[in-house]
Amino acid sequence: MATGEIIVGLDIGTTKMCAVVGEVRPDSIEIIGIGSHPSEGLRKGVVINIEKTVESIKEAIEEAETMAGCEISSVYAGIAGGHIKGFNSHGVIALKEREVTRKDIERVIEAASAVAIPMDREVIHVLTQEFIVDEQDGIIDPLGMAGVRLEAKIHIVTGAVTSAQNIIKCANRAGLDVCDIVLESLASSEAVLSEEERNLGVALLDFGGGTTDLAVFSRGTIKHTSVLALGGDNLTYDISIGLRTPKNEAEKIKMKYGCALSSMIGKDETIEVPGVGGRKPRVLSRHILGEILEPRVEEIFTLIHNELVRSGHDNIINSGVVITGGSAELSGIPETAEQVFNAPSRIGYPQGITGLVEVVNKPMYATAVGLVLYGAKRLKEGKKFRIRDTNIFGRVMDRMKRWFKDVI
Repeated sequence: MATGEIIVGLDIGTTKMCAVVGEVRPDSIEIIGIGSHPSEGLRKGVVINIEKTVESIKEAIEEAETMAGCEISSVYAGIAGGHIKGFNSHGVIALKEREVTRKDIERVIEAASAVAIPMDREVIHVLTQEFIVDEQDGIIDPLGMAGVRLEAKIHIVTGAVTSAQNIIKCANRAGLDVCDIVLESLASSEAVLSEEERNLGVALLDFGGGTTDLAVFSRGTIKHTSVLALGGDNLTYDISIGLRTPKNEAEKIKMKYGCALSSMIGKDETIEVPGVGGRKPRVLSRHILGEILEPRVEEIFTLIHNELVRSGHDNIINSGVVITGGSAELSGIPETAEQVFNAPSRIGYPQGITGLVEVVNKPMYATAVGLVLYGAKRLKEGKKFRIRDTNIFGRVMDRMKRWFKDVI
């Protein structure tokens, strides 16, 4: 039985639902349970069928509860999808006391967060990048410093209100409270990136089933986030069409024989492809599979690279690219990434945990493990989590009241 504080990460993915149970120990986070179930009801990271999503969540949670030997009542849930947008903001205040107080830090973050956000979007994260006290930049914690002017640079992540609410609604209907919603690439970064990589500069690619999420870090802080609505499902669909085989068989072929780089495949290697509608299986060259997968993987990585260039962060990823997520297990992925990004690449496996390390030591569990680590960090910082609710109307009314107050 668990004795410490229990934290549960719920990765609501397009292809799989995954719940990881962590117990907070004095010097480590011990993974004590895991539950995984095929995900139905999501498309490109967004809920499109509530009933099916609720069922998948229940199955994954039950499996995790059985393994961990405890009851799960609240979770940290991941969010992704093409609706996610991240941007940087900047705020300035004058210091009244000539010394930075905790209230000043809150005020300057509030000033930087005061940006116009459309009614149909909500703020998911406000992430501090750095503080500047009287032209002195690069400050992580300015508390107690002398000065007359305090500036803050922050990164704001927003998402569609409805998408966030649907995730909360599905969790609630599965009998769970949602402590917080966390951007999946941010959660994955907690599990797979080292401190050195964050400081030196790194691009994290969470290559999932429905989306590929990008997060750029430098000098220990987040610099850029974006989500591309393409992922491993697109590879499966391409195989299904190209080899004329059912989608579930295409998924099996991808996992067993898939390779993102044709040059890595031997000339005489073959694969057996099941037919459709009772037709006989066919034996084909594995090269054909490589020729289907290589252009699609290249396309996804090129679009991410273009996003890096557009954001102006392509020259700060000095330690290279880290790829995680279920699709990262495909053979030839790091080699293709090195060619496209022209930077060293590696596959990201969950780190910084104890307990069932062997079970979760796969890129596909990076987000769920990262959500547990994120929750543990919040607990350590003494931040009380807020149970997120689905009262859209109430929150829209609050925003309208604040807006009217500002106008008047």
